Amino acid sequence: PFLDLSDSVATGGERGLLSLAFPPGSAASGRFFVTFVNADGHTVVSRFHRSADPLVADPSTRLDLKWSTGERLISHPEVYHYGGNLVFGADGYLYIGTGDGGEPNDASHHAQNLTRLHGKILRIDVSVADDDPEGLDIPADNPFVGGGNAPEIWAIGLRNPWRFSLDDPARGGTGAFII
Repeated sequence: PFLDLSDSVATGGERGLLSLAFPPGSAASGRFFVTFVNADGHTVVSRFHRSADPLVADPSTRLDLKWSTGERLISHPEVYHYGGNLVFGADGYLYIGTGDGGEPNDASHHAQNLTRLHGKILRIDVSVADDDPEGLDIPADNPFVGGGNAPEIWAIGLRNPWRFSLDDPARGGTGAFII
């Protein structure tokens, strides 16, 4: 196996290892990112590096990204709707789909709440130094930066964006974001 997270990942239902993404330049940097549901049922996005063997990850390099909430996880109120896709855009930023938390009909309105990371597409810059304590920066042009909002938010009002794609203009695409 490239990476074994079986001791860290909750399984069953919508839980588990949700996505893996390699950033631009990963062949040189050795970096990659995963998102998974941890043993306590919360979403974690982690950065790792490959080992000296490019076909094997180095689990000791794990850094769980730190969000504007001050936590290194996205707490989850229910056991459904984790979202969980990771995609690097043509802009080099990491896009992360998060589910609304799983309550029927999003009763707590997490997906519309600009202070919560649930029910969103998050957009972050992970091209920071390895010793950066958060492991990310916030793009200044994210639409909800400031005003007490969670600055990672790029899109709101989503139930469970489990998979999405960016139509890459460099490959003849329109730049459309398709969920």
